[in-house]
Amino acid sequence: MSTDFYLVRHAKKEKGIGDVALSLEGMLEAKMTASHFRKMPIKKIISSPLRRAQQTAQVIAETTMNTIFEDIRLRERANWGDLPEQTFEEFVEMWERCTKERDFSPPIGDSARKAGDRLSTCLLELSVEHPEDSMIIVTHGGLITDFLVNVFSEEELSLRHPNFITEQSNLVAECSITKVSCKNGIYRLVDFANGAHLL
Repeated sequence: MSTDFYLVRHAKKEKGIGDVALSLEGMLEAKMTASHFRKMPIKKIISSPLRRAQQTAQVIAETTMNTIFEDIRLRERANWGDLPEQTFEEFVEMWERCTKERDFSPPIGDSARKAGDRLSTCLLELSVEHPEDSMIIVTHGGLITDFLVNVFSEEELSLRHPNFITEQSNLVAECSITKVSCKNGIYRLVDFANGAHLL
């Protein structure tokens, strides 16, 4: 048996700097995602500490009758507003450099490789503690792709999207679900950025 992880990107957030909340549209997305998980045997929900992820997790937890556990390793690679006086354009430039140069350490946050390692370490620990359970991980789009690029080959990722590496920043939509299983420390990518439950 393996541990099944449902990596959920948080729902749509308000436009703004810092640790912003979900938008009204985002709350609807979170409710639709919660309905998708309603009858599934979810044992645990772990969330990023950022508000948009916490709010998404809360909606899912209320529907699935689960408690939310927070893990700082599920935080995004970097968040606009963490670096004082950084403009949005400067943040995007920093983000894109991190994506292209995976070992580049930005002035705030983590390199893409280090961020992906954070998520991988978290999932490995959970798979050892819960070897046959299904869990929801509410996190961020960048962190999901950082993790995938770390643990899967470019060839395998290209089966999911032909230009995965170059377009990764645009591939994980809000409230999409990426399913990964882990057995004996080996990951298997079951489903990528599925948004069918939102239609």
